[in-house]
Amino acid sequence: MPARTGHRPGVPCWTDLASPDVAASVAFYERLFGWRAEFDPRPEAGGYGLFRLRDKPVAGIGAIFGTPAAAGWNTYLATEDAETIAGLVKEAGGLVRTGPMQVFDDGTMAVFEDPAGAVFMVWQAGRHFGAQLVDEPVAPGRFELLTRDPAGAEAFYPAVFGWSGRGTTEPARADRADRAAGWSLDGQAVAGLGPADGVLPAGESARWLVHFTVADCDATAAAAERAGATVLRAPQDRGGDRRAVLADPLGAAFGLLAH
Repeated sequence: MPARTGHRPGVPCWTDLASPDVAASVAFYERLFGWRAEFDPRPEAGGYGLFRLRDKPVAGIGAIFGTPAAAGWNTYLATEDAETIAGLVKEAGGLVRTGPMQVFDDGTMAVFEDPAGAVFMVWQAGRHFGAQLVDEPVAPGRFELLTRDPAGAEAFYPAVFGWSGRGTTEPARADRADRAAGWSLDGQAVAGLGPADGVLPAGESARWLVHFTVADCDATAAAAERAGATVLRAPQDRGGDRRAVLADPLGAAFGLLAH
């Protein structure tokens, strides 16, 4: 798949890892995916780094501070106007946590929380537009909202981003592909919507999850486990794909996806 030169508004465009131990996280993902980490040397960048694949950025990494310092992968959605999205988030019942704020000349970001508590970001591109490789080994391939309130999510995200589609409020049918559970924009798949069971702890209602595309889901899951990860959902066939969900050695959940 050719390298991306941009991302359309309303589509997931970037993911980064907030880690309480950046060195340990880098060692794990470089070993598992063959990425190469490169860090911004400017002190004001706070030690933020890029994971590169074939010298192209596919994900970011930065330190997380505070107590508890829980590791986690973040989801960013592309926008042409972060201020407008902030207004739509508030109108739809969500919260503005941070921003919008300028990040050097790279772009503008804002941090939001949906009504069920799932945190997500938007990114208004400047010099940096997001992942340059998507849906190929080992780049971001699928973004999915895990939630205990699918009906609420189905009301919130279309109101903010103009998505259409359905989630998990209807009973599953053997003749309907699992990939239909989610959202689209102008007829193209945008993000998935799935159950939280088995991944989210009892006290958490919703979370965004990124799946990285791999050539062999079972082999990569086994390699991750040998490197210290925990399997949260064992590899299984879903919607024509093979998927698994793991937690890295510091507890950050991520998915694997093989077409």
